[in-house]
Amino acid sequence: MTNPLILKLSHAADLQDEDRALLRRLCARPTAITARTDIIREGDTPSTVRLVLRGLACRYQYLPDGGRAIFALLIPGDLCDLHVSILGRMDHSLATLSACDVVEIPRAAIQFITDTNPRITRALWWATLVDEAVLRHWLVGKNRRLADQQLLHLFCELLVRFQAVGLADGDSYPLPITQIELGDILGLSTVHTNRTLQGLRAEGLIAFEDGRVTILDRERAWEMISFDPGYLHLKRRR
Repeated sequence: MTNPLILKLSHAADLQDEDRALLRRLCARPTAITARTDIIREGDTPSTVRLVLRGLACRYQYLPDGGRAIFALLIPGDLCDLHVSILGRMDHSLATLSACDVVEIPRAAIQFITDTNPRITRALWWATLVDEAVLRHWLVGKNRRLADQQLLHLFCELLVRFQAVGLADGDSYPLPITQIELGDILGLSTVHTNRTLQGLRAEGLIAFEDGRVTILDRERAWEMISFDPGYLHLKRRR
């Protein structure tokens, strides 16, 4: 199986054989975690850096009314909390949305890399900056896009992200989440989320069934929302 972390970081740096070997060693002992299980909770003190190797996870916070806001999706190759140990405690929670394989990387291993390997360090910086760029686009979407535009933008973004780690099949990729969880991402009720999905289906833009999303007309979908994947920074700066 191709390592999604290596595929992801290869977009940011010219990784050498020894770099790939080091990254494979970091990923050598994943732990299987069942769906909808907290990986770490808000207020906890992190002791390791977590990496998603398989499945889908998220960052979230509970709201005073008991609702939940999901503000990041973590796909294979994503590091969940690269720098959070600097802060001392978690200010949000991490949870699986599907069954996942998660690697716990000791902080000492990350420190060793940043002290000795400039190529991987550059790639890790890049990954953190891309996470911030994605969050900015989600914030813009919630503030300025209509519900159908916001959902279509999310689906298009995830297509590009899954393609970047070799886990898309053409314009189709796995997204094993419920409409309730989609609503937690979009800030919409389940009823509104369902109505928005049905609208995109009726327009022949997407299919979403059996835990899988397919963009049926990628050119038209991208044009409708002026989607530009440049913020994912997959074209390396030389």
